[in-house]
Amino acid sequence: MTLTSHKQALARWALALATLATLGGCMSTPELRTVENDDPNAKVLGLVRPYRVEIVQGNVLTRDMLAKVKPGMHREQVRDLLGSPLLADIFHADRWDYVFSIRRQGAEPQRRQVSLHFEKDLLKSVDAPKDLPTENEFIASINTRKAKGEAPKLELSEAERKALPVPVRPPATPQEPVGATRTYPPLEGKQ
Repeated sequence: MTLTSHKQALARWALALATLATLGGCMSTPELRTVENDDPNAKVLGLVRPYRVEIVQGNVLTRDMLAKVKPGMHREQVRDLLGSPLLADIFHADRWDYVFSIRRQGAEPQRRQVSLHFEKDLLKSVDAPKDLPTENEFIASINTRKAKGEAPKLELSEAERKALPVPVRPPATPQEPVGATRTYPPLEGKQ
């Protein structure tokens, strides 16, 4: 091959590549969807569904949990039952806000806020949304696997609790110290 035939072959290849690139640009491509799109079935280039991080913030409060809280309870009793509030504002010391939000792939996003009002460290009132779910309803709302059959049982019945064996506790006996024991010199001035 001569130098001019090399140049002609190279020119043909360049022309073929330019033609393919031009025709490739004319093809329709799937719509590019971004992660910001709230569509749970959004796909990138119509092919791949990207993984989205599950975002859970705050305290999950259910109707069952709030049923245990009664006006007149002390702050510490409320904290034992519901956990620490997400917001305890120093400017509103008599108000606790329990805020909860969850974004989970394949499930509807949820956001709830429950406010508790105190007077002299005793619970005065509870502001909760009317649609606050029970524990089973909440689990069903975030369950993306949709298992067949009934939801698992979350608590034992009274009869099942009474049927449990009584835990055996060892007798309380004073025990010898374990580990190295140290003796210290007397303090100055004392003999």
